Amino acid sequence: MDLHVYNTLILSDLHLGAETSHAREATRVLKENRFQRLILLGDIFADLNFARLTKEHWKFLGYIRKLSNPKRNIEVVWVEGNHDHGLTNIMSHLVGVRVYQDYAWEYGGLRHVAIHGHQFDGFQVNRVRLSQWGTSLFLQLQKLDFKSKPITRLIDRLNTRWLRMSPKVASGALSYARQHGADRIFCGHTHQAIQVEQDGVHYYNSGGWVDSRLTYLTIDEQGVEIHDYSERADDRDSSEERGETDSGLADFADESGLLEDVEYESVGR
Repeated sequence: MDLHVYNTLILSDLHLGAETSHAREATRVLKENRFQRLILLGDIFADLNFARLTKEHWKFLGYIRKLSNPKRNIEVVWVEGNHDHGLTNIMSHLVGVRVYQDYAWEYGGLRHVAIHGHQFDGFQVNRVRLSQWGTSLFLQLQKLDFKSKPITRLIDRLNTRWLRMSPKVASGALSYARQHGADRIFCGHTHQAIQVEQDGVHYYNSGGWVDSRLTYLTIDEQGVEIHDYSERADDRDSSEERGETDSGLADFADESGLLEDVEYESVGR
């Protein structure tokens, strides 16, 4: 039986390079669903240090490259997040995907807008250097944490709640949507998958892939749905393969199909 084809699948906040990134599971979601458009809604990377990437992280990037092959007829969009900043040119060449600050499209007679959401986070906007320092410290702490990363996951949740990030981003996004005539607006950044409706405008957050709840969004003729990834028996911590950089690069080439097809072209912003 043919799988249902979604108009759009949205995934964000994978934080490749972080010990808590669930790259294997995210790749599985992309392989198990069919869609006409994929939006990577920011913070796909934790930082600019590619040495942190594991074998599974490279496999995820390789599969994105495969999806971007024009032969597949899938539109792949990368919306820049605060952790992705500075990676635009690299990503456009590495995985053949256009990178945007925000992205808009029409579907079902409605205007949709995707923007990462850090633009509506006052702390992130006003304290960039402090935020970058905190990110570096957080990544170092992950190395010292237990295998299941209970401490770093707890800090991530407490940080989000203390800064009241989720309601701030939702409020800012809804205002942005009204200013730009959008019926639906999609964000990431907060790692909390939610849906809010205000005066006929709908806000959706795609959640993240670094906590115990792993979520993504789909859009089709039935509307927008928040999906929870169900853990499988063979899921395991991708950090077990950390440091296998050469092997990871080989897996990237293999997963992306570069060894068989070299007809890709890099794209710019």
